[in-house]
Amino acid sequence: MPFTRRQILGGIAGLAVVGLGAGGASRYWLAQRGPGEGHDFELIAAPLDVELVPGHKTPAWAFGGSAPGTELRVRQGEWLRLRFINHLPVETTIHWHGIRVPLEMDGVPYVSQLPVKPGEYFDYKFRVLDAGSFWYHPHVSSSEELGRGLVGPLIVEEREPTGFAHERTLSLKNWHIDENGAFTEFSVLREAAREGTAGRLSTINGTPQAVIDLPAGEITRVRLLNLDNTVTYRINLPDADARIYAIDGNPVEPRPLGKEYWLGPGMRLCLAVKAPPQGEELSLRNGPVRLGTLRSVASTQAPGDWPPALPANPLAEPDLDNAETLTFNFEWAGAVSSGTDNGKPPSLWQINGQAWDITDKTCADRPIARLKLGKTYIFELKNMAQYQHPVHLHGMSFKVLKSDRRKIIPYFTDTFLLGRNERAWVALVADNPGTWMFHCHVIDHMETGLMAAIEVA
Repeated sequence: MPFTRRQILGGIAGLAVVGLGAGGASRYWLAQRGPGEGHDFELIAAPLDVELVPGHKTPAWAFGGSAPGTELRVRQGEWLRLRFINHLPVETTIHWHGIRVPLEMDGVPYVSQLPVKPGEYFDYKFRVLDAGSFWYHPHVSSSEELGRGLVGPLIVEEREPTGFAHERTLSLKNWHIDENGAFTEFSVLREAAREGTAGRLSTINGTPQAVIDLPAGEITRVRLLNLDNTVTYRINLPDADARIYAIDGNPVEPRPLGKEYWLGPGMRLCLAVKAPPQGEELSLRNGPVRLGTLRSVASTQAPGDWPPALPANPLAEPDLDNAETLTFNFEWAGAVSSGTDNGKPPSLWQINGQAWDITDKTCADRPIARLKLGKTYIFELKNMAQYQHPVHLHGMSFKVLKSDRRKIIPYFTDTFLLGRNERAWVALVADNPGTWMFHCHVIDHMETGLMAAIEVA
């Protein structure tokens, strides 16, 4: 399978690194030019000790000097030009979750690129087509690398002002650490065969029980990103005046948040939150558990009106009348095993009877489906298990049409939370040529079989 190796061995000696940022979080770049001229970032992955448990250091791995990683921002329609430098003791890549990129920029080892080895760099370059909340992470040894902190937000700003005067990004991450801050197992076989291996400590922007200040009485755009390996958050804001403006980067007609929203691993939610009077607080919760606090602080501006709906992204509308339907069964693979003597992982999960082997570099040569470029397809997604699967597709967005378990207002996304024993239908135009990963974003489900390749040609 063709791929491009653009790493330069040992070629980073002497590069000047500039770091700016508050609170120890660094943002690295070679140059940042004016509006409309694009961005040039230099992003380093390296070990970093972080204090998640007071008085104890956790040996995290970080993008750009913080864990979760540096927030990257670009404007819709511009080029993202980023030199990624690996100072880790292991090989890695960057996958741009939810971004429609050319195949060679997708960050999947042995499919779109070779892994970036320690001491190498790789130049990512692509035009960002869609505005919204996205994120980036490796696609190598994912349980450990994401688990150690290699995740970060990528925010693509709209071409024109949206009417939001204030904005906050909240990166949600659950950490596999003990009471002394030491890492525990990122994937436990017993849990991988169930809902996935969860950690014990949840954070917002790397801080347990974080307090986020909002201007009193005003409306703030709050971007919630689930950067976790495993946990599905039941997001709720009791007594808050909050509306949903976008789901997984794609705008929707503004609607009330309601009782709760289930935000699976890899998913994002853009809210407009009207802060209460100064001094009052809102509890951001995962079901009954408080994740953090939104605190109203003094504001010098008069409260504004709710902004209009966000502009739609330039996505092709599926031609449902001429679509071909394909069925994908997400199912249990059989008895739990500990793998084979040759070091292969156990096969716990499968799609249409095929379990992905993350140690087999040729798996993508055998795609589970071959799509014709430009044609519309309807995917029937069938969850044949009692555990949820956030189903993610690389390279393209799809439109959620309906479900046999809940009412769906159709919307575009790249990650859909397929509920227990749920059957759902999504549609897409196969408009991006390449071989694309199609997998569950519960990472230890993915690493024990629940992934496949879809070819568009």
